[in-house]
Amino acid sequence: MMDVPGAGSGREAAWKTMPPEELENQYSPSRWVVRQGPQEALRTYAQTGLQATTRARATRRCQLHVPYGDGDGEKMDIYFPDEQSEALPFFLFFHGGYWQSGSKDESAFMASVLTAKGVAVAIVAYDIAPKGNLDQMVGQVARSVVFVQKRYPCNQEDAQRNSPQRQLEAARAQPADPACPVLVIVGQHDSAEFHRQSREFYQALCRGGWTASLEELHDVDHFEIVENLTQEEDALTQIILKTIFRKF
Repeated sequence: MMDVPGAGSGREAAWKTMPPEELENQYSPSRWVVRQGPQEALRTYAQTGLQATTRARATRRCQLHVPYGDGDGEKMDIYFPDEQSEALPFFLFFHGGYWQSGSKDESAFMASVLTAKGVAVAIVAYDIAPKGNLDQMVGQVARSVVFVQKRYPCNQEDAQRNSPQRQLEAARAQPADPACPVLVIVGQHDSAEFHRQSREFYQALCRGGWTASLEELHDVDHFEIVENLTQEEDALTQIILKTIFRKF
């Protein structure tokens, strides 16, 4: 757990003064990968996700293309542990892709590892651009969380309290249960802007009364954070499992 510094200064946020080309550079994670070139990093990420998804669909009990809303793109895949339980812990994953690419059909990186440990995994699809816009995407994410909460009421009692940073800062009340843990993760090789946003989101969580932790994963880039979730011994996999199964 990191300490939260005092109230922010009145200085203008650095990103507001960046020229367009530097903003694009800061918010393009593939440009910050040190192990390989940008295009190769994207190909590796997609191939790893596709292989993990194919394996999970073939070996794990799952429900595919489950509608959580009325839209054609509002589907999710749910992967279950072998053992039945009325109160499964759930892990929801929303793929990245700069709002323009990516798919649930190649994003079940962590499904095999987490289901083997007794965690159900939901991989959520949404309408990417240009079909979808940010307002639609946010609404779809919210609907998917509510869907899981209603369909599996023993697991998602905390779902309503999970919201992006702006809604956090606008909230007037403390969370009903501050023990609900939130993990904020950033890779060592992420851009300075990704580090800043992660730090400020973590600080907003702490100010709002949440139980939160900020973790910088050593020697990984933006894509390896997710790619490595295919491995049980991965540092983030272990953090997730410890967070889910920790005793309060």
